Amino acid sequence: MSNLLKAYIAGLVSISAIALLATSLLIPVWPAIAPRDMILVPDAGPLLGVAFWTVITLLLAALPIQLPSGIVVAVATAPIVVAMILGGPTAAGWVALIGATEMRELRGQVPWYGALANHAGIVLPAIAGGLIVAIARERFGGTADEPIETFVGAVLGASVNFGLNLLITGTIVALRTKARLGDVLRGDSSLYTNMLTLAPLAWLMAQMYFVAWWASLLFALPLYTTRVAWHRFVEMREMFTQTIDALAGAVDARDEFTANHSRNVKTMAVDIGRVMRVSADSLEALEWGGLLHDVGKIGVKDAVLLKPEKLTRDERAEMNAHPTKGAAIIAPVTKLAPVVPLIRHHHEWFNGSGYPDRLLGREIPVLARILAVADAFEAMTHERPYRMTPLSPEEALAELRRYAGIQFDPDMVEAFARTAWVRGVADPGRPNETRPVPLIREAAERMTATAGPGPTEPGAAPAENA
Repeated sequence: MSNLLKAYIAGLVSISAIALLATSLLIPVWPAIAPRDMILVPDAGPLLGVAFWTVITLLLAALPIQLPSGIVVAVATAPIVVAMILGGPTAAGWVALIGATEMRELRGQVPWYGALANHAGIVLPAIAGGLIVAIARERFGGTADEPIETFVGAVLGASVNFGLNLLITGTIVALRTKARLGDVLRGDSSLYTNMLTLAPLAWLMAQMYFVAWWASLLFALPLYTTRVAWHRFVEMREMFTQTIDALAGAVDARDEFTANHSRNVKTMAVDIGRVMRVSADSLEALEWGGLLHDVGKIGVKDAVLLKPEKLTRDERAEMNAHPTKGAAIIAPVTKLAPVVPLIRHHHEWFNGSGYPDRLLGREIPVLARILAVADAFEAMTHERPYRMTPLSPEEALAELRRYAGIQFDPDMVEAFARTAWVRGVADPGRPNETRPVPLIREAAERMTATAGPGPTEPGAAPAENA
């Protein structure tokens, strides 16, 4: 854990504790939270109401859903909002503190500092939302059991609660993963509107609570179906990614030398994208593009794909067609539309001598330029039929730098040099020149001896791509 993350968690926990203590001392729990037909001891009504909604929150918190960005959500937000409406900020704070406890915390699967951060990230937004409800109540008049006035407060309070909770947890994820906060927040934006719909549902639960405390339990079904819908969303996305991964694995499996090639390229490309601080959507495109960049090799004959000797002119033409074939295969899939340019152009050269369209420099899509670097490095550091001795990471980085401005975008090469793949291995100041580069010569012979696309500079030879 970084020092910055430690300081953030310590500050968050301290502020949340102070806020809960202050509201508990200064703002009494509103009497509306007391269940009118379930009061055994009259003075204990508000406490009994807080306990009731705490139990409901505990039950709903037991079914959390982890979003792709790493943020965990649960429909337990709804009873916390109900506590805001009925009992104010103090009730909301205590319901959030105790009710947000998850089974994984009780099993010891979450470290103590993680549990503190999770609870603080729920308590502080709950208190803030409760204060907004209290302000709305004062502004519009009325009490907690007047439906029209409480609806405005419920929506505003829930929005503040959700927004602040998202900001807090997103910051923790960003600090932990070293990603941009904006990218973390945008990664699951399609679910945010659905989560805000819990506010009207919480308001309806509060209104039913005034009729009879048990009537609010009737909303267990819509809350459960909401949770199922969220789970299905995450599950479908995961299944989509797994399907793409399986397809990439099937392509790589045609050649024992390229096993896991696409998965490695995906990881490298995403790491470069993070260094370049591309958007969350672009990182997703790099993830899928890395997996699918060689899918067009499905249409390349084994005699060509697995040939250890020099390729003929016709064989090179067939091999060089795999980017266009891959783009054509993926094009009908609407969800993968942003990936098509990556697949088509990952063999373009920065000097315009690549294929299939001989794009020059910045004409090449930026994500395709990232993918080209990852693809070449992965190929150079692994065995191939025509070259059984792979380069070391520092030697491969030296080759990337040697052909920066010719085959590769220099900015992408230097971004890659800052990733964990080569950090601390190669001297960032100069290329490693401790041994010749037979790999480059072999790759050059395979490319230039067959009249395929090649470099325009006299004597230049391309770094290898798989």
